[in-house]
Amino acid sequence: MIWIYFTILILSLLAIDLGVLHKKGQELNHRKAAIETIFWVSIAFLFSLVIFWLYKEGHIDNPRQLRPGDALVKYITGYLIELSLSVDNLFVIAFIFASFKIPTKYQHWVLFWGILGAIIFRASLIGVGVILINKISWMTYIFGLFLLFTAFRMLSHADDEEEDQSKMSDRIRKWLKVSKNLNGEKFWTRENGKRLATPLLAALMMIEITDVMFALDSIPAILAVTTDPFIVYSSNMFAILGLRSLYFFLAHMLRKFHYLKYSVFAILVFVAIKLLASHHMEFPEWFSLTFIGVSLVMGVVVSLQKRRQKVARWRKAKKAERISND
Repeated sequence: MIWIYFTILILSLLAIDLGVLHKKGQELNHRKAAIETIFWVSIAFLFSLVIFWLYKEGHIDNPRQLRPGDALVKYITGYLIELSLSVDNLFVIAFIFASFKIPTKYQHWVLFWGILGAIIFRASLIGVGVILINKISWMTYIFGLFLLFTAFRMLSHADDEEEDQSKMSDRIRKWLKVSKNLNGEKFWTRENGKRLATPLLAALMMIEITDVMFALDSIPAILAVTTDPFIVYSSNMFAILGLRSLYFFLAHMLRKFHYLKYSVFAILVFVAIKLLASHHMEFPEWFSLTFIGVSLVMGVVVSLQKRRQKVARWRKAKKAERISND
């Protein structure tokens, strides 16, 4: 019954987001995006109290016999993992919108439908992941090695990511027969009597494909924290719900946080080690949560510091150039 209530809650929040927070065709400015980001993060953390209550009162299946406090910490840890791994996804989304020349006022509409697809897909993927890790003990080693591979591949192929996305977008254009013109918020249009996909549909398909790819990383990462299906799914859903506003909030600042990819790398490696060692030792939940939080903060701080140093060097060079010209 709790699963039904939770599904109703998620659908209600999506309805509020589309019908109340966003008017049709309205652009989302930086200030509104910041407010909405705070709203979604606050909702996610408030739900941690619901998690505590559910496990305290026994209103949900608890096969792992989690204590209420442990369930709360695992939920927050899973949420932060998903949110941190989504940062890399934001760069890809920005590239997709730029590639298909999607105006800002239509981007939220595309992301909204992308979220609906992600909810359905991740529910099935989480179910499969939980079954595999519970039924096959050595599956933790497979997941751990896969996350290690993903982490090191992310660093070594960082410069090729846009090239790979560009090739994928070209394939989708050919397969879908995409029009060069938009048709408002519609996904289809007619030109010369032929039914063609609009760039909005092509962008949506790209976003769905990349979400599948990122889910293959993020879900094993959360399963390293807990195999409780409700905690895994709820933390995933709230991270996804906040992804759109976070994207618009960071849209003009993504390049400023260049060193966040090293934070994501550190988190992936840590989670991989946790999975590989799960049969031999257990990391305290406070340590996992602290490591993830410190990694994210360090990524932001170093990114801003390097950005300030770069700006300072640029200004110094410009000043020296003006003096030499005088």
